[in-house]
Amino acid sequence: MAEGIVFDIKEFSVYDGPGIRQTVFLKGCPLRCSWCHNPEGLTAAPQIMVSRSACTDCGKCREVCSGGTCSLCGRCVAVCPNQARRIAGERMSAQALAQMIMRDAAYYAACGGGVTFSGGEPLMQHRFVVETVGLLDDVHCAIETSGYADPEVFERVISRMQFVMMDIKLMDDAMHRAHTGVSNERILTNARTLLHSGLPCRIRVPLIPGVSDTQENLRATAEFVARHRAGAKVELLPYHKTAGAKYEMIGMRYAPRFDPERQVQTRKDIFKAYGLECDVL
Repeated sequence: MAEGIVFDIKEFSVYDGPGIRQTVFLKGCPLRCSWCHNPEGLTAAPQIMVSRSACTDCGKCREVCSGGTCSLCGRCVAVCPNQARRIAGERMSAQALAQMIMRDAAYYAACGGGVTFSGGEPLMQHRFVVETVGLLDDVHCAIETSGYADPEVFERVISRMQFVMMDIKLMDDAMHRAHTGVSNERILTNARTLLHSGLPCRIRVPLIPGVSDTQENLRATAEFVARHRAGAKVELLPYHKTAGAKYEMIGMRYAPRFDPERQVQTRKDIFKAYGLECDVL
């Protein structure tokens, strides 16, 4: 039985695929996007999150802590009177996760929805995802992915899905490396596979001011998508200034390599000029 690490399960999601859905967030991501808004999903292992604004420094967490390296025992979480501490990341078997999903599956199905696997990057836990999906009865399954994975892994996972949402962040490889830490070669290869597959899908473009929202990048993205699937659907995701709020909670510093105060350009017209449907979320 495969085991995975889940850092959140969001109920009643309306932006993660068709209808109303459950969204399962899986730990671990191979990218390091400078605008990441789920930093607790970057590392594969569970970790402590502390809300500094809620903490009153009462000392109860220190009273129960054995000191030294954190063992993620959870004692400090249990005694915090302000619920300022939590563990991001729970180890679960595929069977346990499937049982949780099935508990309310009929409700979500009645709302035209289902379950979406997100992250982090869910393809990093592809065996866990595939095994979980295999245990779900008549549940509409979707995935939100960067597409950064071996092509064999990508094809195996999307073949189990009824809907795929995939990011194309930047078309220029040098820019992609500078802002995500990895090449976009694998991503574009897998995007071609997805667009040619016939699977219902959305290509998503995170709009980062002065980085991915440029006319050059948006035109290159539109041309790429239209070339591989006429009439495909694109969703634009404008950057939100709240993206950095969680970094302090896990002991990281938010240092975007762009101007977060700059206005984002939402150019739906560029995509429509290529015959693509385009929405701003």
